[in-house]
Amino acid sequence: MTRSVRRTRRTLRLAGAGAAAALALSACSSSSDTSGQSGSSNAPAPPKLSGTVTVFAAASLKESFTTLGKEFEHRHPGTKVSFSFSGSDTLAASITGGAPADVFAAASPRTMKTVTDAGAASGAPVTFVRNQLEIATRPGNPAKVSSLKDLTKSGLKVVLCDKTVPCGAAARKALDAAGIELTPVSYEQDVKSALNKVRLDEADAAVVYKTDVKAAKGKVQGVEFPESAGAVNDYPITALKNGRNAEAAQAFIALVRSADGQKVLGEAGFLKP
Repeated sequence: MTRSVRRTRRTLRLAGAGAAAALALSACSSSSDTSGQSGSSNAPAPPKLSGTVTVFAAASLKESFTTLGKEFEHRHPGTKVSFSFSGSDTLAASITGGAPADVFAAASPRTMKTVTDAGAASGAPVTFVRNQLEIATRPGNPAKVSSLKDLTKSGLKVVLCDKTVPCGAAARKALDAAGIELTPVSYEQDVKSALNKVRLDEADAAVVYKTDVKAAKGKVQGVEFPESAGAVNDYPITALKNGRNAEAAQAFIALVRSADGQKVLGEAGFLKP
C-alpha cells in the first residue's frame, strides 16, 4: 500500500471521529435545552388576581390614588379598587375598630402607629412618599399673604386642619418654629375640607399640602414658606390583617412603590421617600 493511500485513510478516520463527536455534542445540547424548556414550563404561574381590594387612604392622596386604582384594574382584569379617603386619624380609628380594609396609606407615621400598635397591620409599614405644606389663598392672592406671619393679619380668615390630623400637626409644628400664635376661624377634619373653605370663599387662606394646591388646578393660589421644610410628612403604607384580599393588597402596594406609581405621585407634587 502506498504512503499516499495510508495518509488518505488516516484523514478519513479523523474526520469521521470529529463528526461523531460533533453529533454527540449536539445531542447533549439538544437534550439540555429540552430539559430547560420543560423545567420552565413547569414553573408555577403568578396567581391571577380577582375581586375587590379596599384601600383606606389619606385625603391628600385622592387624585393620585384614583389614577393608580384605574391603572391597577387595567393591569388586572376582574379586579376592582374601592377607596375610602378621609383624615388619617379617622381612617385609623375605623381600622382599629374592625372596619374591613386591605390597605392603609396614612399621611404620617404617628397615625400609622395607631394601627400597628393595635396589631392591625400585616407586616411593617414602608414610607412611599413625603409631602410638604403650602399656604393656599384665593386666586390672585387678594389678601397679599407672603409668609406665615401674614396669616395673623387683622380680619384675615384662616383655616387649619385639626391638630389630630397629620396636616394640622405639621402646620402646628411650622407655626411653633416661626413663633407664631394663630387662631383660625375653623379646624377641619381633613386637608380637602380646609382647602375647600378657600375655594368656596369661606376663608382667605388655609395651610394645606402642596399636592392639594396643585390638585385644585388654579382654583386656589399657593404660597410657599420656609418653615415648611421642617414639617415635611412621611407617608407610610401597609397591608392589613383584617383585609379580605391579601394578594391584591400586596399587588396594589407594589404598584404604588413601583417606578410607574412613583411617577404618578411625583407628578401630583409628592416628594420621593
